[in-house]
Amino acid sequence: MITLAAELGSMTSTTLTSAGLAVGIGLLAVEHVKWWRGGTALAAAGGKGKKGGPVESSGKSRDPRKLIPFWFGIAFGTLAVACPAGLLGTGAGFLRWGGNGIGDLVMSKMTGQTSSTVASASAPALTGNGALVVTALVIALFLLRKTFAKVLKGTWWRGVWAGTLLAIGTGTFAAIGNAVVPGVNELGAYLMNGVVHGTLL
Repeated sequence: MITLAAELGSMTSTTLTSAGLAVGIGLLAVEHVKWWRGGTALAAAGGKGKKGGPVESSGKSRDPRKLIPFWFGIAFGTLAVACPAGLLGTGAGFLRWGGNGIGDLVMSKMTGQTSSTVASASAPALTGNGALVVTALVIALFLLRKTFAKVLKGTWWRGVWAGTLLAIGTGTFAAIGNAVVPGVNELGAYLMNGVVHGTLL
């Protein structure tokens, strides 16, 4: 039996509204629709389908690897939410505040309804061992930032924003945080044992 809700005993404190969740779902949907639409292109001979629409290609452009930057961003956003403080934790809070605010503005204007809180504490906390991995990751990303194309950076940042909004939810979305954060904590412990103590088992 798989538990999809994070355990209450080891969580960082945060708040997500239904409007913010809508923004996160929207970001997730748009990125995957763009990826799916990338599998349609004009045929090599320049032909067109019905009513002038594009002829579907062989599907090679629907390579799942093209979603890696976005999902890597979601994972990073999840780790930022799991930080109890510091620049990453503060940044995640700012992105979540922005998502809640923008979502609430759209929701109130479009539906006349106000948002409600859907999660107040549902991200597993990052341990000291996990912080080792996140720190190394941040340093690597900073040093390699100029080697990434702008389109990849944009996709990654949208993933980060989506991660700060989706990974702290409950139910299905909680599975993201429950998979990423404990995994990084365990990786950090493994590296700590190997580098400091010389034991990898």
